[in-house]
Amino acid sequence: MAESTVAFRYAKSLIDLAQEKNLTEEVYKDMQFFKQVVSENRELMLALKSPILRHEKKLSILKNVFQPRVNPVSYTIFSIITKKNREGIMDSIAEEFIRLYNDLKGIQKAQVTTTLPLTDDLRQQFRNMVSKATGKTVELEEKVDPKLIGGYVLRIGDRQVDASIRSQLNDLRLNFLN
Repeated sequence: MAESTVAFRYAKSLIDLAQEKNLTEEVYKDMQFFKQVVSENRELMLALKSPILRHEKKLSILKNVFQPRVNPVSYTIFSIITKKNREGIMDSIAEEFIRLYNDLKGIQKAQVTTTLPLTDDLRQQFRNMVSKATGKTVELEEKVDPKLIGGYVLRIGDRQVDASIRSQLNDLRLNFLN
């Protein structure tokens, strides 16, 4: 079974359980914390994905790192996932949980890449544009990429609006070549 399908099923079960116990916000923060720890500590994710390490050792690592810092419901899910030999996809499960949480709360993540940091006015214009298109509250992630030359690239889910000068120059180049 595909990793994304398995991750979705675990995440869906976890969000249903969190809603049932009125712990949605706490579990959401735990999943964000897990993603942060894993992204900052590559060795941890490598250990969880390692076929050489025994599952008891992986559970011990998770217990030491996360049990004192997360809600018991979140830690129980970590434990169940480890017992089912799925600890290698825990990052995908956390990602899916965050996506499901955002859907539940009506939050749309968007990423805008520009050549310079956004001003407050531009930031608000991007938020309004995305909110108008999706009808959801917008969480805007900003990136700066001087290679764009000018303009912006806006990503909303799997859609992308490329209004950068670099893209326009590439289009011109292709037109001249053809």
